Amino acid sequence: MCRNIKTLFNFEPPATDDEIHASALQFVRKLSGFNKPSQANEAAFDRAVEEVTSAAHRLLASLHTHAPARDREVEAEKAKERSRLRFG
Repeated sequence: MCRNIKTLFNFEPPATDDEIHASALQFVRKLSGFNKPSQANEAAFDRAVEEVTSAAHRLLASLHTHAPARDREVEAEKAKERSRLRFG
């Protein structure tokens, strides 16, 4: 799993289009092994990013939960604390 891909479901405020696109881009980069594809692969790479973005939008729109929405700031603080404990 890509460490830079963040959980996007069940947050208040909801994930933005930019966050979903960035997650899809990171996923396609990981799968392809390209940070920036060559001109020969650019169209396929861009198409894959758009398809993964669309799939992510559909997934997030179709998921349901009874759990209360998580607060982004609280989750960010928890992540900072975990990182501080891990790396000192």
